[in-house]
Amino acid sequence: MGRKISGPGFFLGKKAEFNFGAGQSDLAPPREILKVKVPKSFLYGEIRGQKELVKKVASLHNVDEAGVVITNGASEAIDLIFSVLLNKNDKVLLTKPYYYSYPFLVKLNKGQTIYTELREDHIDLGDLEKKISGCKAFLLNSPANPTGSVEEKEKIREIQKICKKNNAFLVFDEVYSELTYEKGHYSPKEENVISVNSFSKTFALCGLRVGYLYTENKEIAKEVIEHKTHKSMNTSTLSQLVALNALKVPRQYIEKNKKIFKERRDIIYDGLKELGLKCAKPEGAFYILPHVKNPQKVVEDLYKENVILYNGKWFGAPNRIRLSYAIDKEKIKDGLKKIKKYLEVEKCK
Repeated sequence: MGRKISGPGFFLGKKAEFNFGAGQSDLAPPREILKVKVPKSFLYGEIRGQKELVKKVASLHNVDEAGVVITNGASEAIDLIFSVLLNKNDKVLLTKPYYYSYPFLVKLNKGQTIYTELREDHIDLGDLEKKISGCKAFLLNSPANPTGSVEEKEKIREIQKICKKNNAFLVFDEVYSELTYEKGHYSPKEENVISVNSFSKTFALCGLRVGYLYTENKEIAKEVIEHKTHKSMNTSTLSQLVALNALKVPRQYIEKNKKIFKERRDIIYDGLKELGLKCAKPEGAFYILPHVKNPQKVVEDLYKENVILYNGKWFGAPNRIRLSYAIDKEKIKDGLKKIKKYLEVEKCK
């Protein structure tokens, strides 16, 4: 097998018949986005972002254009936010489980991570209040990777109040905002809230690398632009033209894809329950996080059987594995059969 499977990066460029690891949509992007008039030259663009795209994003989220910055994916947006907010050893509160890059982004910006434990994959407000004291920011992801949980409007409002009371910023990662199945999505807005979104998940454009942040705090946006000037300069101008076209796509494209993912969610949830695995039913995004014994062994053994899974430990969730259902429903069904066959032999439930 070669080097030990030590994280999601191991699987980059690797192929498998049943890939439950990929955090990207397998559905086709909207065809309309390809109707781009390619410019005759590629000069540097504005650091904030191309004017028309900034204007469209600002209108979409009902904020001033001065509070919008277009970035190289959501990851750069979060990196820039922490670059601006954090001084050496400043604390950032994360949930556990978390998206696997979060702790690294804090560390790379000289910060320290503190964790609030989820209760049944949702925010425990009591634990949040205990942990947030002295933290510069709380990073909330809803809908969440890897749990698939969605926090309700009233709870997010309570989180806003807790953050404000403790002089902490709420960094709100909502890249899966268009993938909620039963609950609606709520986007908080206030001076201490900085929201992050992307074109990757909604429009199946992960490789395009266009995300953005928006906030009512214009000073924060101004500082982000200053940092971006020296870190990466402008986001790809051609990619921004494609992203602008994506925002003009009819709503039916998004609703159709959501329906497909919801059907897949039901198939994989019911299938894992039939295998006797304990897991919560995802409310959004396209991940599920069942409990297993010895997840590293499960991941390594099944990789030899042409099945890719992620170890929950990489997401702060030991004794669990993460499966993405961003694959065809027939692949999900057949992949579950292979997992069932393996579990019957290895007794890893």
